[in-house]
Amino acid sequence: MSITKTQSTLERYTNAHGAPGFEDEVSAHLAHDLQDWGDIDYDRNGSIAVSRGSGLHIMVAAHMDEVGFRVQSITSDGFIKFVPVGGWWAHTLLSQRVLIKTEQEHILGVIGSKPVHFLPASERTKVQELANMFIDVGATTREEVLAMGIELGSPIVPDTQFTPLANNERFLAKAFDNRVGCAALPLISETLRRDLGSKVTLCATVQEEVGLRGGKTLSHKLQPDIAIILEGSPADDTPGFNLADSQGVIGKGVQIRLHDPSAIVNPRFAKFAQKVAKEAGIKHQIAVRTSGGTDAGAVAYSGQGVPTIVMGVPARYIHSHNSIIEASDFEAMVNLATSLIEALSDNGGF
Repeated sequence: MSITKTQSTLERYTNAHGAPGFEDEVSAHLAHDLQDWGDIDYDRNGSIAVSRGSGLHIMVAAHMDEVGFRVQSITSDGFIKFVPVGGWWAHTLLSQRVLIKTEQEHILGVIGSKPVHFLPASERTKVQELANMFIDVGATTREEVLAMGIELGSPIVPDTQFTPLANNERFLAKAFDNRVGCAALPLISETLRRDLGSKVTLCATVQEEVGLRGGKTLSHKLQPDIAIILEGSPADDTPGFNLADSQGVIGKGVQIRLHDPSAIVNPRFAKFAQKVAKEAGIKHQIAVRTSGGTDAGAVAYSGQGVPTIVMGVPARYIHSHNSIIEASDFEAMVNLATSLIEALSDNGGF
């Protein structure tokens, strides 16, 4: 896999606007990129699935949504109040640019609050609450905002363009959680053998960031035998961590997650995946998480139960306007997912 292919695919997917419930731009990319894999299908909430083959049914899933906001109200003097959709830390928000999606275009704005100069000393060291923030689009009246096409409920995401960093192997963008998983799907489809002897469904879910909602409905529709969840996972390799204990270090390969509060990964499946990674020489790291969750929390417990594993690309500063990954970790996830699908197909399971 060339660095050019990796970069161009990640750029298209991360730049797409896709707050929970408004994943259409991401879904359109996938429908185009996966059209040669099989027939395109959707659940009634918009999760997308493309299947090929028959036999053992392997579901490979990523979620399309990114943490974002929605317009809650518009003041008489043209400022926009907003509500979070997904988990945000208010520390990361002030003075950041956002894009508000309308029927016709994306409207640029900036997140503001009362300036520090006007705050009493007792408040200057506190994190501002989201309720005290607003978005300024340069308007002077509510009517002017409405004329832009902005309305109550309009979805909002960070305005951050995909950018290679100086060494050209690390990238900065919004929404690596979880556009890394989405971008991996077409690359997996290009790499997989066509004569697998199994049914492989490449799919992407909606509204993971607000409660694994698409994972619930799509897994109920598909009823897979086995599932592989692709994720953008928080890295723990920056100042403030003990690197000897870190389990998500960028540059050290794909992360195989064994546990988090949402799901306990099937132990035999996890061992099988680690064996495949070792035999293929794919760099990987093992994670046992004390917080967070993925679509595995929905998929693994659907129907009669689905053996599920989670693979992640470590990403610094997720759920913010700017996160960082390394290309080699993304490529390791693509390679391990491909190798694991082929091994499961050859063995009839794990």
